[in-house]
Amino acid sequence: MDNEKSKEESSNIAGKVYDVSDYKRDDTLSSGLTTTHEQVSDVYNAGGITSADRNEKDSENEEKER
Repeated sequence: MDNEKSKEESSNIAGKVYDVSDYKRDDTLSSGLTTTHEQVSDVYNAGGITSADRNEKDSENEEKER
């Protein structure tokens, strides 16, 4: 019976999505969702990861491999 309860709880957690009210909650899941939401929002508002950054990193990696 514990196994069935555990499966149900896992399904509920897996289906949880960010909600504005998560900022007011004190549980670990809500805290993680709010942190992730803020990080994604920051990157989106900053214009995302630029391809120039990736190209510089690729060039540096190629030089190290030589």
